[in-house]
Amino acid sequence: MRIDTVCVGPIQTNCYLLQDETAGVCALIDPGDEATRLAALVEKSGCRLQYILLTHGHFDHYTAVPALLKRYGVPVYIHRADTAEPPCGDLVFPRVDPAYQRYCAEGDCLNLGDLTVRVLETPGHTAGSVCYLCQDVLFSGDTLFRMSCGRTDLPGGSFAAIRRSLARLAALSGDLTVYPGHDAPTTLELERSRNPYMPRRSEV
Repeated sequence: MRIDTVCVGPIQTNCYLLQDETAGVCALIDPGDEATRLAALVEKSGCRLQYILLTHGHFDHYTAVPALLKRYGVPVYIHRADTAEPPCGDLVFPRVDPAYQRYCAEGDCLNLGDLTVRVLETPGHTAGSVCYLCQDVLFSGDTLFRMSCGRTDLPGGSFAAIRRSLARLAALSGDLTVYPGHDAPTTLELERSRNPYMPRRSEV
């Protein structure tokens, strides 16, 4: 498994290219902007883009999707709660052509070569926020940041819900590497012990 990170767009969103190099396939997680740059990342990897995964429906996590769809024509996964028929605002994902639109929900497992990506519903930042768990790695979107968590004052946000989601993440087994939607990677053990928003393991 290989993970490449590119920081894109005006809000500096982390876009991740998750790859099974042996199988020669990859997935883009949260392509928030700069489609040409992201396409170059895919081409450089030598892997075939299999699908696009969105952690939630805010513009800074999906802006590059239309251009990437024109180039690759792959399925785009997102939780249904964070979508709407276009035209719609910047805080909900405008559904794409039904040939490519896919919805993910709690417990879904997506195969990427020999890798399995599991969907965890983690509402709070938005109603349809999800995290993606793959082996010992968690792609947390805007649910969990290094020493912080996503804002909850936008439509669909709920502080009570994100606290429950953070408690759920704290209860996951192992010391996962966490790749957030913004800022630097972290580890789940560090967040359990020091993040003021995440309940301690003993509180879960």
